[in-house]
Amino acid sequence: MHWLVVDSPIDELGVAIDDVGVCGVRFGGVDAPATTDEPMLKTAVEELAAYFAGELMEFSVPLSVRRGSEFERAVWREMSRIPYGEMRTYGEIAAAVGDPGGARAVGVACNRNPIPVIVPCHRIVGAGGKLVGFGGGLHRKRYLLELEARVALERAWQ
Repeated sequence: MHWLVVDSPIDELGVAIDDVGVCGVRFGGVDAPATTDEPMLKTAVEELAAYFAGELMEFSVPLSVRRGSEFERAVWREMSRIPYGEMRTYGEIAAAVGDPGGARAVGVACNRNPIPVIVPCHRIVGAGGKLVGFGGGLHRKRYLLELEARVALERAWQ
C-alpha cells in the first residue's frame, strides 16, 4: 500500500492505493511514509484537487474495496450512484439495498466507508434533509455538500 498526504479545503487527506486502485481516504492525513512516484496515486490526487476546485464531478480513478460486509458493499455501491450535487436519506439508501428498516445500518456502513469523498457518503442525509452523521465531522460534510450544490447550480446556469 502506498500513501500520500494532500492538502484540501477540509484539512489534510491521506490517500492510499494498492495494486488495484484507491483503497483509502482518511481525514487528517496519516502517519506513513509518503510515496510520490506511483502514477495511480498521482491521478487520485489530481482528481481530488479538481473535485475541490469545482472542475470534476465524477471520479474515474479505479477503486479497491477489499473489506466490508455484503450489506456495507451494497450501501457503498448505492451511494456511488447518487449524482453529484444530489442527496439521499439513510432510509432511501436502506430501501434501495433491500432493507427498508435499515437506516441505522446504512449510517454504520457510511461510517465504515474506506474511501470517503470519492465514494460520496457525504451525500447521505437524515430524514427531512437533516445534516446528521459524518465520520469526518459535520463541518466537512457541510462543506462538501455546499461545494457540490454551488458547482451544480453554476453549471446549470451556464
